[in-house]
Amino acid sequence: MLNRTFDVVIIGGGIIGIATAMQILNKKNISLAVIETEDSLAKHQTGNNSGVIHSGLYYKPGSLKAQNCVSGRTLLYEFLQTHNINFERCGKLVVAVEENELLQLDALYQKGIANGITGLKKLTKDQLKEYEPHSAGVGALLVPETGIVDYKIVTDTYSQIAKSNGAEINTKCKFISMKKYSDELILKTSCGEIKTKFIINCAGLYSDRVAKVCGVYPGLKIIPFRGEYFKLKKEKEYLVKNLIYPVPDPQFPFLGVHFTRMIKGGVEAGPNAVLAFKREGYSKKDFSFKDSAEMFFYNGFWNMAAKYYKMGFAEFYRSFSKKAFAGALQKLIPEIQTDDIIKGGAGVRAQALEPSGKLVDDFRIVEAEKMIHVLNAPSPAATASLSIGDTISRIFTNRIS
Repeated sequence: MLNRTFDVVIIGGGIIGIATAMQILNKKNISLAVIETEDSLAKHQTGNNSGVIHSGLYYKPGSLKAQNCVSGRTLLYEFLQTHNINFERCGKLVVAVEENELLQLDALYQKGIANGITGLKKLTKDQLKEYEPHSAGVGALLVPETGIVDYKIVTDTYSQIAKSNGAEINTKCKFISMKKYSDELILKTSCGEIKTKFIINCAGLYSDRVAKVCGVYPGLKIIPFRGEYFKLKKEKEYLVKNLIYPVPDPQFPFLGVHFTRMIKGGVEAGPNAVLAFKREGYSKKDFSFKDSAEMFFYNGFWNMAAKYYKMGFAEFYRSFSKKAFAGALQKLIPEIQTDDIIKGGAGVRAQALEPSGKLVDDFRIVEAEKMIHVLNAPSPAATASLSIGDTISRIFTNRIS
């Protein structure tokens, strides 16, 4: 049982929380604890993503996502090499399957250039075949800075470094409530009372609730979207050499189903983006009355639904129809048949939603007295983890200096 005083406590043991702990202790010799509800680190968004090291192609130039993804990617590649973590800078293709997508592909190219991505190359139909012989398309964009890695291993390495610098990392330790006093914060947790001078909220799927418990109005609500994956059967993996993505639909907030070769072997196909009825709703059967009621009584949800309901129904249909899922994949690789894919895993994306119904598109970090709250850190947060952790650590060190 914990019953100690720390200079700072980080709530959440995903990649952002652990990267932040490591970056703070690289700068300051202070007492720091991380508390994580689960029995291991990186159990949710970090441990259930596709393992892509993103280039920074899709994000608005000048946004926190663009800045942190590009700088974070460079830092991450250096970190992986320094610590001998297995990765591949394999590149990816964004494929236009129809003529009317070529303009969007060109816009992506221009955005990538504005974000400082190097090596971008427009490909003709014939050039596309040289990189991905089985992919169909009228053109493509080659993004060589994209890579693949296992983010669970990355998080564990961050954790080892943080511990070596004095971090106390506690799993099976759930944050319950907080009391604020003039000189300290007292946290009630499932592993005892913790006193601290400062907290950093990196609670991911529960970041909005943690903020509210701490007396901070988040101005948004986390809405969970489940991303379901299929895998290519072993004998069909030859159809995909590396990563193949569609041109994103500008009317839809997610990227669409795509193919990803995994660093551990195998090829994933997906994910879709299905509304989940539980914040940890990894299967279709998962349901939480509390989570669902909170979502349905939120005006922002209905404002969002009014805009995206057609796409939402299409995603649900594809979730229950393997044939429909395969049909979406056939746009990129026509040879794919329904029997060529088998059910894979699933992840849950913590999507922040404003009362207006606007999906929060950028990272959102909010400061309060003795607190920093990371309220929105979806993809590419894992890629950007070192940069985000450094940003939070600089905010923190400036606040306590």
